[in-house]
Amino acid sequence: MAGYNGWANQRLYAAAAGLAEDQYQAERGAFFGSVHGTLNHLLVTDRIWMRRLTGAGESPSRLDTILFETLAALTPAREAEDTRLLAFIMGLGEADLVAPLAYANTAGQLFEQPLATVLDHLFNHQTHHRGQVHCLISGFLGKGAAPSLDLIQYQRETGLAAAA
Repeated sequence: MAGYNGWANQRLYAAAAGLAEDQYQAERGAFFGSVHGTLNHLLVTDRIWMRRLTGAGESPSRLDTILFETLAALTPAREAEDTRLLAFIMGLGEADLVAPLAYANTAGQLFEQPLATVLDHLFNHQTHHRGQVHCLISGFLGKGAAPSLDLIQYQRETGLAAAA
């Protein structure tokens, strides 16, 4: 899922680069308003989770924090976070995945759950908001401008699935 996550983010960011600046920043009623707000939210939440998982890195205090004002500035930060997340995942063993993770949410409430279920959430959350951005891009540029983000497409492109 970490490999898929980075692949999908690259495709979506490439599509977002086709937007005019006013489209990219336009308030369109998505939960985080715009393509810009939603992409920033995804980076914010990944940084929060990676801080919880590793004890290192930035951890913004608000889910709607705008870390970068432009797509050009956001893109390399997204790529770096995807690389960081993949490296973390690749370093895990089976015992790590079932071990409990204790953490506090942004409201300070304490939780504990198996690491694997936290990772399920992290990747599902990305997929959820990427879908919103995909819809926004399609609305601005037409359905053909937004790339397939299907997991099966990733699996076929990376050799995890093949025609029989």
